[in-house]
Amino acid sequence: MREEEIDKLRGVVRDCVSKHLYSSAIFFADKVAALTNDPADVYMQAQALFLGRHYRRAFHLLNASKIVLRDLRFRYLAAKCLEELKEWDQCLSMLGEAKVDDDGNVYDMKDRNVMYLDKDGEDREINISSAICFLRGKAYEALENRAQARQWYKAAVKADPLCYEALECLIENHMLTCEEETSLLSSLEFGTEDGWLSSFYSCLIKKYDKENVVEAKFRELEKESYDSSHASPSFTHSLRNNTDLLTCKAEYYHQCGEYQKCFELTSVLLEKDPFHLKCTLVHLAAAMELGHSNELYLMACNLVKDYPQKALSWFAVGCYYYCIKKNDQSRRYFSKATNLDGTFLPAWIGFGNAFAAQEEGDQAMLAYRTAARLFPGCHLPTLYIGMEYMRTHSFKLAEQFFMQAKSICPSDPLVYNELGVVAYHMKEYNKAVWWFEKTLAHIPSSLSEMWEPTVVNLAHAYRKLKMYHDAISCYEKALTLSNRSLSTYAGLAYTYHLQDNFSAAITYYHKALWLKPDDQFCTEMLSTALVDEGRHGIDPKIEFR
Repeated sequence: MREEEIDKLRGVVRDCVSKHLYSSAIFFADKVAALTNDPADVYMQAQALFLGRHYRRAFHLLNASKIVLRDLRFRYLAAKCLEELKEWDQCLSMLGEAKVDDDGNVYDMKDRNVMYLDKDGEDREINISSAICFLRGKAYEALENRAQARQWYKAAVKADPLCYEALECLIENHMLTCEEETSLLSSLEFGTEDGWLSSFYSCLIKKYDKENVVEAKFRELEKESYDSSHASPSFTHSLRNNTDLLTCKAEYYHQCGEYQKCFELTSVLLEKDPFHLKCTLVHLAAAMELGHSNELYLMACNLVKDYPQKALSWFAVGCYYYCIKKNDQSRRYFSKATNLDGTFLPAWIGFGNAFAAQEEGDQAMLAYRTAARLFPGCHLPTLYIGMEYMRTHSFKLAEQFFMQAKSICPSDPLVYNELGVVAYHMKEYNKAVWWFEKTLAHIPSSLSEMWEPTVVNLAHAYRKLKMYHDAISCYEKALTLSNRSLSTYAGLAYTYHLQDNFSAAITYYHKALWLKPDDQFCTEMLSTALVDEGRHGIDPKIEFR
């Protein structure tokens, strides 16, 4: 057969692959390889077999070739076959021996003389070494060696920042702390044309920076620009409406406690792309916080119908039952989600929270501890363990876990708030004031109703220290955030009472009782204030006109 006829057959194979006609691709690739015995054609045949899911046959073909240990393409594809066959130890053996340090630097590699003979494509390629590092990470993760997996994923993204899958595994599986994520991104060597990618990656990691910093990152990616030398001025390049980017923004709103803004944004995004699963997860979280049980029910039904084998679907069902306070059912579905995917953090947190809601502390602790072990870069399981200890008045233990959570994520204001609450319960009021002030300093955006309890707690601590003017100022600030808080009105009334300002105290006791008429503390203290006012006469500070 003439060379031009063989070239036409190669073209047929490539076209069959592009049209997903894998049996046809295998048939013609087999004939081309038999005619030429060229390593490139043998590789094309193995690729067609792999895409057609004939993994054993593809592996045998690659392994039988004399070039498999000398060409990284052959070695990598053979290892991919073993990955699909779940033969993880053999997969690692095929990839060769190498070591990696905690920073993702690869050293002590064997077979340094291997070649990479892929000369076909003109497009920009992902570094083959990066792909191999990533596959090593997947193998180690499957073997439950998460420490090694984390190091190889870091090595993969450092070898080539375009290997997004490695970064995704590190972020989605919470393998790195906040500081480690930032450090890794700063160590990546992006090309001159990849400035946008560096900015995009910075939006993917944990977002506890100040509002102006995070918003600046989004604005940089959203702004429109064009290159007039390559396109007409009417042609613009912009990520302004990109679903991935807007999902990052929704995550930021959720972390800031702006649940309504988050819910509205994810609702719009899911109309545009109803099967964007990351956006779906953020939408579920916002709906949970807002108590939108009908939305959770509809989402759960659709997810179970479309993705019955995904953990996210059954997690959505658990969220619905948790929202309507049917904790037994929610536990069952959160457990099903963890069984389907043991690396799905939200299900472990939900599982623990469902136990905690029924005050089954031991079971809740077990779920949180499992999550803390599986996801060392996430501070939430450790934070919830501390909350459980605080619920049982084990304040010293609670403080230890809150400090541990702080070391993992030193920017989350919720951690500082819980440390303040623990200090308050231990009657360390100066320390409580310090922690509550740190909480308010770490809030990324302007104060919202979500942080009203922190302001009230700070006021309580000031009151305990007899710093009444500071306490009153905080109570009044809390009222601007929410005017339906019994604790705020009661605290303000009691502070005025301690200052012998009985008229103001009586006014705020009445406001507290308007919110909860049967509150015992306010009822008793109102009676006391009325008696005290009668004994001391009319408040001299009141002017009559």
